[in-house]
Amino acid sequence: MISKEHFDPKELLKPDNMLRLYASGAFPMADAESGNINWYLPEVRTIIPLDNYNIPRTTKKAIEDKNFEIRFDTDFEGVLEGCSDRESTWISEELKAAYRRLNKHGHIHTVETWKDDKLVGGLYGVTFRGAFFGESMFSKVSQASKAALIALLKHLREKDFVLLDVQYMTEHL
Repeated sequence: MISKEHFDPKELLKPDNMLRLYASGAFPMADAESGNINWYLPEVRTIIPLDNYNIPRTTKKAIEDKNFEIRFDTDFEGVLEGCSDRESTWISEELKAAYRRLNKHGHIHTVETWKDDKLVGGLYGVTFRGAFFGESMFSKVSQASKAALIALLKHLREKDFVLLDVQYMTEHL
């Protein structure tokens, strides 16, 4: 048994350890006030099916009308900042540093929504062994994050991914 005085929580934020935890179904979140990073392992996970996720016609039409440009992996920092730029956020500076390390190892990917050459929405997640673990999304323009999600679903199908894990259901999904 490991006692707290001999346990270094920073060890959990090393890329190999983070990937093991994600593969086990856990994910990190920092407390918005203290910044302490906790790992969560919920009993029920929200998995979006890659082959038959229903996109409402009204959403498709709204996205088409916006004439967004979708890009992949061109502005990790912009997406990370967009996702964390909120009044209260679980994405602490320490977690950002951990995601940057994962990104350097090729395990973070972004889907970016651009309009008039400006980043207006997007999402990022961790990839490991055919799974995409969606971490966060943001939108500065209506429907921009949904456009990124729809593009992600198509991309994951094309790349033979088996799983899109979004941790838990939110109103944005």
